[in-house]
Amino acid sequence: MNELELKEFLDYKAEQYESADFIESDPIQIPHQFNSKADIEISAFFVAMLAWGNRKSIIKSGEKLVEIMGNAPHDYIMSYNKNSNLKFAHRTFNGTDLDFFFRSLHQIYKESDLEACFIGDEHSSLMSNISGFREIFFSTEHEHRSEKHISNPLKNSACKRLVMYLRWMVRDSKKGVDFGIWNNIKPSQLYIPLDIHTGNISRKLGILSRSQSDWKASEELIKYCRKLDQEDPAKYDFALFGLGAFENF
Repeated sequence: MNELELKEFLDYKAEQYESADFIESDPIQIPHQFNSKADIEISAFFVAMLAWGNRKSIIKSGEKLVEIMGNAPHDYIMSYNKNSNLKFAHRTFNGTDLDFFFRSLHQIYKESDLEACFIGDEHSSLMSNISGFREIFFSTEHEHRSEKHISNPLKNSACKRLVMYLRWMVRDSKKGVDFGIWNNIKPSQLYIPLDIHTGNISRKLGILSRSQSDWKASEELIKYCRKLDQEDPAKYDFALFGLGAFENF
């Protein structure tokens, strides 16, 4: 395919997969249970941070977390006190990590909210948005082990889960999938979550040459996607993920 044909193909696939049907099998269904901005962004944050492994297990763990928070994430965070006996596990994320996440979010929401932590403007880079958030999030006392659960772009991590979370929060809700509740980052600034599906399909289509799935690869991929759609390049996440996860392209 030439570039025009590839754009038409990816536009078609993005349109196909960005629909309410997508939610039925995706962890994004968890924050879709809520209506308030705070409840959405908190529940979505937890689900995104747990997003490794198969999607069924991620959804199951997300549901367990919502249950722990009494189906009222913001109220729970605002009234949270340290608890070293939380019973929760998802892969290597355990009760110690969860207690820290709750405490850090409590401190954040005492002062502002999650959106404000991703400091930046229309000229800032996504790397600086994410690294700024990490600095704030880890300013609360924590064990070193918990730092592995929030990747660092300054160490060349692709930060798949945070990039996905930002897509959920920033892109508009017209198609019924993403939420569009944050305004300090523009859709044009977003990247594409670089997982096994988006990476493999991007390489098969010849739009990603780098073999490692790291921040440099994410930059290469988004640079190409911005050529296809400068204002909303992250929409191609639906196309690339759908081709890999649902079509085995």
